[in-house]
Amino acid sequence: MSKHDITQRFIEVTAKDLPLTCPMPDMNTWNAHPKVVIAFDDGGEARCPYCSTMYRFKGELPHAQH
Repeated sequence: MSKHDITQRFIEVTAKDLPLTCPMPDMNTWNAHPKVVIAFDDGGEARCPYCSTMYRFKGELPHAQH
């Protein structure tokens, strides 16, 4: 994955990015906010509550393990 700017409003992620947090480790830090864990909905999308970045999961979402 290339370096992301947190102002980018759509980021495609894969299983290797899990567990997903925003900002992601490769995002620029000048405009970062507190780290939050991002959980995907059934459609494979999730939005950060701080910066509104939309994350879309590419591929099949892994099943939760209990």
